[in-house]
Amino acid sequence: MSSKLQVLTPQNSQIIFIDQQPQMAFGVQSIDRQVLKNNVVGLAKAAKIFNIPTTITTVETDSFSGNTFPELLAVVPENDILERTSMNSWDDQNVRDALAKHAADGRKKVVVAGLWTEVCNTTFALSCMNDTDYEIYMVADASGGTSVDAHKYAMDRMVQAGVVPVTWQQVLLEWQRDWARKETYDAVTSLVKEHSGAYGMGIDYAVTHVHGGAERVSHGKRIGPNPAK
Repeated sequence: MSSKLQVLTPQNSQIIFIDQQPQMAFGVQSIDRQVLKNNVVGLAKAAKIFNIPTTITTVETDSFSGNTFPELLAVVPENDILERTSMNSWDDQNVRDALAKHAADGRKKVVVAGLWTEVCNTTFALSCMNDTDYEIYMVADASGGTSVDAHKYAMDRMVQAGVVPVTWQQVLLEWQRDWARKETYDAVTSLVKEHSGAYGMGIDYAVTHVHGGAERVSHGKRIGPNPAK
């Protein structure tokens, strides 16, 4: 059976964030950049919930790209940041070693979120798959390209080569898999409320207006209506 028919689990996955840095984000035109950052941070929090080993790598931080998004670093403040010169993360031995360490524990499904899709993501994915038996799961909505076409055709090229396209919320819910897994239920639903837009709003509505639960924040009195005379 192809291992790509096996779903992502907290035991078979690791994750790498590639060049989630401001100068790289400035060039992104394939997705709204605030949405991009929301999705990146949501994905990082998902990895934290499920204890997924996380690698963060950066390129030319001081000379060009700037510091990694602080919201991402705040999720995993204990992580080292693997600095590179090459646009292709696979050219850096520290990156290879970090991935190999986790792959040795059976985590050969490598979830990737990076900038830009057509450069850093594509070269890493192709090179990594060429040299190893790792599988690459490319998080399309936590990555960005310099145009809609740049992102699309890079994704197409990677998919043709065997990369699996996913979205950040898909990864989160694949890791959760079963709502009977209560040890992560509250953390996952809290993450969804914060980062999943309409899905999270729907949970808030269901809790208060369907099940009669309390609002999740305290606030001032609701005053009115008081029609003007």
